[in-house]
Amino acid sequence: MRALIIFLCLLAAQSSQASVVQMAFGEKIPPFCFPASNTGIELEVIGEALAYRGHVLKPVYYPFARIPVAFKGKEVSAAMTDLGEDLRPFGGHYGDPAVVYDNVLITLKSRNLRISKPADLKGLSVISFQGAIKRYPEWLDQVKADGRYFEQNDQRVQVLTLARGRYDVVLSDRSIFRYFTLQLQKTEGFLPPAVEEHRFTALNPMDYRPVFRDPKVRDDFNIGLKHLKDSGRFQAIYDKYLK
Repeated sequence: MRALIIFLCLLAAQSSQASVVQMAFGEKIPPFCFPASNTGIELEVIGEALAYRGHVLKPVYYPFARIPVAFKGKEVSAAMTDLGEDLRPFGGHYGDPAVVYDNVLITLKSRNLRISKPADLKGLSVISFQGAIKRYPEWLDQVKADGRYFEQNDQRVQVLTLARGRYDVVLSDRSIFRYFTLQLQKTEGFLPPAVEEHRFTALNPMDYRPVFRDPKVRDDFNIGLKHLKDSGRFQAIYDKYLK
């Protein structure tokens, strides 16, 4: 009986420390975030990592650029990313990377293009996600000056226009490009041509991390995230959307 009382007290203490975590997310980033259904790789990874210690994720959706603004204005208790702005002076505590956005340059294999430096883009047309030129000016400024740089928020279009030869290069996250390729195959009978990926920047997982106002919640999230990875659940979530 004494052991049962101690267990119940510990359980109650743990429950009392659990919280609802209001986190700012971007409005729509398939396959990482689907606001209409509160699903997606990033939502599921973060939600399950928080739930490991009893916390409940409550996503709040914003235009991407407003995510750090919402955190600084205390509209939310967490943010999916800082968009390159240090949020520590505003009470931010950084968690471990929940997902990695791995941007690469993608070309048709049949073109046999080799891209390893900005000069290799000379004469080529590039289609990218919105705002990419701000992140990679050394690669894209000259392409834009030449009138050969285009941005498209609907990244499904990027897959189609590359396949049809309307653009020479797509700049996209690898998982996003793969997701839309698979969706087009399933829904429209799309036959994807072979493509090549060109890494043009060093991948740093620490560039994209969730931010929490409560350091205890951050610590619990990190523990839960490690459990997801150790148990294989993390990879299973990725596979659910990309296989």
